[in-house]
Amino acid sequence: MQPLRSYLYVPGNRPALFEKADTGPADAIILDLEDAVPLAEKEAARATVVDWLGGRGGGKPVWVRINSGESGRLDLDAVLPAGPAGVVLAKAEPDDVARAAQALVGTGVAVSPLLETPSAVFDARAIAAIPGVSFLQIGEYDLAAEAGITSGDDERELLWSRSAVVFASAAARIAAPVAPVSVEIADLERLERTTRALSRLGFVGRACIHPAQIDVVNRIYTPSAQAVEEARAALELYEEALAAGSGVVQDRRGRLVDEATIRSSRAVLALAGIAPVSPSS
Repeated sequence: MQPLRSYLYVPGNRPALFEKADTGPADAIILDLEDAVPLAEKEAARATVVDWLGGRGGGKPVWVRINSGESGRLDLDAVLPAGPAGVVLAKAEPDDVARAAQALVGTGVAVSPLLETPSAVFDARAIAAIPGVSFLQIGEYDLAAEAGITSGDDERELLWSRSAVVFASAAARIAAPVAPVSVEIADLERLERTTRALSRLGFVGRACIHPAQIDVVNRIYTPSAQAVEEARAALELYEEALAAGSGVVQDRRGRLVDEATIRSSRAVLALAGIAPVSPSS
């Protein structure tokens, strides 16, 4: 699965926003049947999402965030025939993820568990290892509330849980996790700071709750022309070194490049959508 830069949440009971989001700048949209929809409207929202998905003629990837428990099972049964790109599993725990992943075997529908409880974070490695899981996400506002965390400006209080999810994903050899949502809509400078910090931690792409956030997130997760050129050059030099019987080479800036360090170059090109296929990939 090619990494995407931005995922925009859209309330599942607001069909007037679906088409606007589908033609907007986000790389993907997530139609939300969970927190954004009042309890009394969940059944109607489910039907609205299914109808809209069934009538689409193509476009960007559309995910659906489903509820937990019995409501989530009803959501999954309803939306699956409509062919979403994937489902986001709210308040994911290992047993729920395993059941959903098993139900989606052979459908081509991806699974992204949303870890929103301390127990889910502790179980992140087990969840990431469940066959069919594509990538993890963190529901940090629910997680912080349950753990009694009050996050400061640099969000250091969330560092441990973020790193745990990044390392769990890497250990399971699944895609990097998608960064959590931010409530910052007006302070886009802070949104940029936190998104860059999440990128450095190993998150790829970010979920957004408002269209105003998308341009910032897209810009941060779009490799620059210079980064792409340096990645291409490093890969070319490395392939030449391999052909000559060496697994180590210096790049044009004199830095040592080997199989371990070349992975970042592959990641840059993958995010740019131009990753090469080579024997050493």
